[in-house]
Parts: sequence; C-alpha cells; structure tokens
Amino acid sequence: MSSEIEELYQEVILDHSRRPRNFGELADAAVRVHGDNPACGDEIHLGVKFDAEGGLQDIKFSGHGCAISQASASLMTMKLKGKSRANVIEMLRAFHDLVTNETNEAPRMLGDLRAMRGVRKFPQRVKCAMLAWRAVEQALQKGEGESTVSTETDFVVP
Repeated sequence: MSSEIEELYQEVILDHSRRPRNFGELADAAVRVHGDNPACGDEIHLGVKFDAEGGLQDIKFSGHGCAISQASASLMTMKLKGKSRANVIEMLRAFHDLVTNETNEAPRMLGDLRAMRGVRKFPQRVKCAMLAWRAVEQALQKGEGESTVSTETDFVVP
C-alpha cells in the first residue's frame, strides 16, 4: 500500500475515533448488546432497531476504548445503517476477512472500512477492530432484548 493511502487511512481512523458518528443511545432499540475486549479494556454498548424485513433500520453505539475500536464502530454504523440482513452478514464476513487475512484486495463494498486493513499486522488490535462487529453479530442472533459479547469468544457469522 502506498504511503499516501496509508496516511489517508490513518486520517480516516483518527477522524472517526475523535468524532464518532452514530454515537449515543438508541432509545427505541430492539436489541442492546454490551461488548467488551478484556485484553485492553475496550467497551461498546450497541443499540439496533430492525425494519420489518429484519434489516438494520437504525444503529448507534456508545462506550470507550482505543482509537481502533471507536473508529471501527463509527465506520461500521455508518456502513450498516439501512442495510438488509443479508448485506450486513456479507459485510461482517468481508470485514472479518479484511482484518484477519493477508490479501491485497479489499471489497469495494466496505468503503472507508478498508482503512482498518492495517490492523491485521497486529493480532491484539484485530480484537479492537472486531469488537463492534461482534456486537452486531450478537444483535442479529438475538433479535431483541439485551445481550453481552466478548472478543474472547469465537466469531461465528449467522
């Protein structure tokens, strides 16, 4: 990856970690998931509201953590809001592959989420990047109510 693109990606990550989008409580959430990364202390509280077909009508998060976890959550919520369940699952898989597999090609559908590609070089940071995605995975499985998830459990796409 060229140094110019790496700089741009770093700027995207810093921007989203400093000014996260979709940050706050989702008052009418169908499901709330508390996620934590015990290895570094990152925490996320994710609220999801589904549409009639089971897609993500609305999604917000709150919590605290490192720049990687906060930027990943911010970018994720922007990308997933309004998407069908099938699209969400497809992006879950694509993002997981992006941060865990050695590949030069990142799916265009991920958009700015491709900025997270560099974390795969740092295995402990992969958990930071995946925390919000683990919470979405749990939200899809639960559908309603409250739940918890940890980066220390297996990643299983529904």
